[in-house]
Parts: sequence; structure tokens; C-alpha cells
Amino acid sequence: MRALVSALACLLCTLSLTASAGTRLKDIIDVEGVRDNQLIGYGIVFGLNGTGDSLRNCAMLRQSLESMMERLGVNTRNANLNTKNAAAVMVTANLPPFATNGTRIDVTVSAVCDAASLEGGTLLATPLMGADGQAYASAQGSVAVGAFTASGNSGTSLTRNIPTNGRVPNGATIERELRFDIAAQSELRLSLRNPDFTTATRIAGAINSFVGGEAAFASDPATVRIRRPDAFRDMSSFIAQIEGLEIEPEQRARVIINETTGVIVMGENVRVSTVAIAQGNLTIQVQETPGVAMPNSFTNAQPVVVPQSDIAVQEDAARLAILGGNGVPLRELVTGLNSLGVSPRDLIVILQALKASGALQADIEVM
Repeated sequence: MRALVSALACLLCTLSLTASAGTRLKDIIDVEGVRDNQLIGYGIVFGLNGTGDSLRNCAMLRQSLESMMERLGVNTRNANLNTKNAAAVMVTANLPPFATNGTRIDVTVSAVCDAASLEGGTLLATPLMGADGQAYASAQGSVAVGAFTASGNSGTSLTRNIPTNGRVPNGATIERELRFDIAAQSELRLSLRNPDFTTATRIAGAINSFVGGEAAFASDPATVRIRRPDAFRDMSSFIAQIEGLEIEPEQRARVIINETTGVIVMGENVRVSTVAIAQGNLTIQVQETPGVAMPNSFTNAQPVVVPQSDIAVQEDAARLAILGGNGVPLRELVTGLNSLGVSPRDLIVILQALKASGALQADIEVM
């Protein structure tokens, strides 16, 4: 009996560890219609301490100032405007899904012309439009810049971060809603963030096992179609129940290489066949030692500097190592590569050579 209890306890621990190793559906899928929408607008930032645009080089700012002042009853068409306290900016924001009228969102402000800094400026009322040309929000407020610029009379200057880019926290108010009644939908599509046939089939299987029927099927590697079962009164409650289900996503065998930084990322399914690798370094050292040639005592010649070059060549003995063996897993692959004692730069060359020889069963993506 004690042995049986111990075996059951081990089995439960194993099942709990296996279950915890899964990934929730909400972390790997997107629901049709639930997404952000990009908004964009053109505005003017005022109140800059002489760090704004020069009107001579920014025709759009001059035209904007003249048009705005005319709407306020001030005629400046033929006036000689010369201000550095304003800047033309582009204003961008993301409209969250199901956002209602009156909801406030953050906006990003970026200089368009030759403004040096937006620090201390205030964005005037700017309509933000969507891809359809309709205005969905209005932005206004003080611009927060996480950067600074300091300069001296000698021309020396110091700049940290980007002073021509800032944010207006809660600076936009939503004026128009995007209607999408997800609760009334009877069918929807789930989009996989990393398309894969196996993962899509597992998602459909997990949903069908949960509802006890055929409520989902994988139409392609990037899409799973779901139908609302009769036991759920609306689609929102159905999605709330299934997005917590866990599955094990399938991963492609892939090696990501960033040659600029020397970073290498390998997936769990990377395999390598038996292969022999020899790696060695060639070092050439040139040392210049100046020498002085003295003339004869009975001449008027001056001492002459004669260069002397010493060249030394050192080649490390290449070690031939056996790597892999009938598709070894990632842990053994990393251990074998580390045993060669190579640098990340040499490791990148070795991985590319393994792929060229056909011994590496994985895709290599160079960033």
C-alpha cells in the first residue's frame, strides 16, 4: 500500500510539472477584432525656450502659424515672423480595442523640422485620425521629454537620449468609438502569433476537450475557427473560459545569429549529426624598432634613423573534435561547442559551416 501511495504521489507530481510547463492560449493567440488601431496627427508645440524650429527652414510651421492666427482673428500674412519658441510635430497614438468616449490615452510627439529640443513645450489641440481619415481622438497637454541638451560658449555640447521626441501622458481624449459587438458573435477566428500546423491542431484539440464537442478546428497553420457552444450565453464568456487553457506550442528548429553583437540563440529542437570540427587561430605580430645609424667621424653627415621590423607568426594547433551523434539534443550540442573553447565570433562561423555541410538540422536566421 505504501509503495502504491508513493507511486501515485510521484505520478501526481509529474503530471503537475507537465501541466505547469504548458503555455496559456491567451499568450500565443490573438482574437479576431481585438486589436489596437494606429492614430496620427499634425500639431504644434509652443513654449520652447529658443529650441524650436526656424521659420526660414520650416515652411509648414510658418503656414500653420499664419492659418491658426487668422482663425483667432490675428492677421500675420505679411508680417516678418521670427520665433524659435514653436515646433512642428507629428503626434501618434494607439487606440485600444473597445475604448469608449472620454477614455484618455498616451500620445507620442516627434519633431518634424530642425527643432533642437521639445523640453518644456505644450502641445496645442491636435485631432488624431485613423486610416479611414476620420478623427477618433483629440490631443493636448505638456510634453514630457526624458532627455537633455547642454552646451557652452566654446561650442561644446552634450546630449543624452533624444530631446526631439517626447510623450504626453493621458494627453488624448477619445471622441469616437470603434464598434465591435464581440459578445453577439457566433463564430470567430483565433490567430496564432507563430503559425504552425501542430500548434493550431493542439489548440483546437484543447478547446474541443474542454467543451466536450466539436467547437473548434484548425483551418490553416495560422488560424483556428471557433463556434460558440449553446452552453455559453455569449462569445465573451466563452473566450474568457478557453483563453486560460494550456498547451505545449511546437517550435521550429532555428538558430538566430546577430553578427553585430555576437549573440546566438538556439531553439530546443536544434539537432546536429556526427561531424568532426577543427578550429585554430593564426596570429601575425609586427613590431617596429627604430635604430640609429651613426656616420663616420670625418664627415658632416647627420645620424639617420633606420627602421627595423620584426615579424612573428604564431599558429595555434587546431584540435579535431567530434561533435554530435545521430541528432544530439540541445544540451549536448552546447556542451560540445563549449568544449572547443571558441569565441562567439568563431561559433557563428562554425554554425554556418555546419549548416553548409548538412550536419545542422535547423534553419539559420542572421539578424
